[in-house]
Parts: sequence; C-alpha cells; structure tokens
Amino acid sequence: MPDRLTRDEVEKIAALAHLELTPEEVERYTPQLADILEYAARLAEVDPGGDADDAMWHPGGDACPQRKDRPRPSLDRDATLTNAPDGVADRRSNDGGFFRVPRVLGS
Repeated sequence: MPDRLTRDEVEKIAALAHLELTPEEVERYTPQLADILEYAARLAEVDPGGDADDAMWHPGGDACPQRKDRPRPSLDRDATLTNAPDGVADRRSNDGGFFRVPRVLGS
C-alpha cells in the first residue's frame, strides 16, 4: 500500500463514485480517506484465531442460523415483464425476458 493517498487518487475515486467534490472537499477528504484506508489495512493484518465457523458467531447463539437454499417458484416471468417499464417478455426471442435499466458504469 502506498505511503499516503494523493489528491489525484481521491479525485479518481470520487469520479468512480460519481461524486462531484470541490477542491476544498478534496483537500479535506484526502487525509480522512487515507486514515480510513490505513486502518482497514491494519485490520486486514489481524489474525482473529479460531476456525472459519467462529466468524459466524452472533449474540443470539453460537452460530448464525442459516436457512437451506431450496429452489421454489418465483414470480410469473411474463406478468413481471409485462408490468416492467421497459421489459421484453417475448419468449420466442433470444434476447427476450429482460429489464432495461439506466446505465450506471461508463456514463
């Protein structure tokens, strides 16, 4: 990990997160974000000991209860796509059965 985070790196992170920061905010957040990343790196070095099951502990008992992953009926595909704002429910088409969503990355 580099010694400290640079202003350019904070600006790049802000752009990836679609945040518009003023130069003053970049100045203020650079050391704060560097401290957070430093602390996360220190936490990553900690050996919690025990086995992997210990990581699932919670106050209600020895382990987190987990339900079985069982397949079950879902929503009716055609009805769901018919009600979608921009869905295609044509089963005959190879590209049917999807929702169109606004672009998030690369916009």
